[in-house]
Amino acid sequence: MAEQSRTGRSRTRLTATVTDLEVVEQRAFLIAVAQSKGAVPEAQTSLDELALLTDTAGSDPVDQELVRRERFDPATLIGRGKLDELVSLTKAQDIDVVIFDNELSPAQQRNLQKMFQCDVVDRVALILDIFAQHATSKEGMLQVELAQLRYRLPRLRGRGTEMSRLGGGIGTRGPGETQLETDRRRILDRIAKLERELKHIARSHDTRTKARRRSRLPVVSLVGYTNAGKSTLFNLLTDAGVLVEDRLFATLDSTIRRVDLPGGSPVLMSDTVGFVRNLPHQLVEAFRSTLEEVNQADLLLHIVDGADPNPDRQIEAVHSVLREIGAGDIPEQLVINKTDVADPVAINRLLELHPGSVATSAVTGSGADSLASAVTSLLAETSDEVELVIPYERGDLVALVHDIGVVSTTDHIDSGTQITAQIPSTELHRFADFVVD
Repeated sequence: MAEQSRTGRSRTRLTATVTDLEVVEQRAFLIAVAQSKGAVPEAQTSLDELALLTDTAGSDPVDQELVRRERFDPATLIGRGKLDELVSLTKAQDIDVVIFDNELSPAQQRNLQKMFQCDVVDRVALILDIFAQHATSKEGMLQVELAQLRYRLPRLRGRGTEMSRLGGGIGTRGPGETQLETDRRRILDRIAKLERELKHIARSHDTRTKARRRSRLPVVSLVGYTNAGKSTLFNLLTDAGVLVEDRLFATLDSTIRRVDLPGGSPVLMSDTVGFVRNLPHQLVEAFRSTLEEVNQADLLLHIVDGADPNPDRQIEAVHSVLREIGAGDIPEQLVINKTDVADPVAINRLLELHPGSVATSAVTGSGADSLASAVTSLLAETSDEVELVIPYERGDLVALVHDIGVVSTTDHIDSGTQITAQIPSTELHRFADFVVD
């Protein structure tokens, strides 16, 4: 049955009957608070994104409200008058969950839940829920659970004496602990166990990273806003076949493939989790080992959704996360994606605004050759062309040149193998004794 929301968007209630059991999408009401008139456009953009996140989580964003306040109310965030108005509105629309774009304190969440008489969550909890749905690897599931427990710990609250193991009569006095204390201890124990398991996995990551470093192949990581087309472009460049969906956070686990660039230069290319504005700190901490893949990169391919109404905010959001994880100084190649659906005027504006950027379509393959050439050129800037004469008994060094560099010419002379090649500057010391002046 089609309905019309307060914002004018049509919606359809999806129902499925299985042995007389009806499954209905959760009806969600979205709220954002802007503290100044100048903050309204940014708050509205973030609220629209919250609607996409809500849909990704499997709920139906029925309606939304942008509240303007000079100061956040410490008890309810939005103030009692506005709260009473929205309570009446949500009850009239049969809302199941109220989602705030702003982060709520534990006290605010409790107060709001009591007034709305339904579930109340914030943007952080929503993103955590999406990650929980999409995590497939053991590491991903552990990381999400750790982030959720860290989020829930300060929100624990006792329910009165009925939850206590301490009584008030003979035989009940003495040492003991309340259910709240028990729950807190169990969560802390679980957090400690998860941290130990993730440290063990992180050591395995370090071993693999050292192995890749020994191979001396440059590492190129794809980063960008969620749903910018990173995985589609990754598949185009590597034939990796990773999951591609037109949904936020479809990819959580990093994937690494070897790719031969034009001229035969091999690199390792990795696809990583997408970023989003106001990415919860709990997720950044929990996914730090996964995000370390970005820190180990020699070059970042920053994928931008050229069809997005405000790509500049996406670019800044990605840069913000990169700075937070310590990857802000890694060389970057900006890639304007989705030229097959984006407005050509918008694409040209971005190309002019960001000199050196490349426009591509991961769906049609347009611009892929230009991108590969740009990556080759950028990696070449970190290498030097040298002429080497390597003795025949050092065949291991000849093989190493072919592994880590781009060989232009090879000749066999009396004194050894003569090679002209582009070699990473950081590896030149290995061949210092064989460089021809």
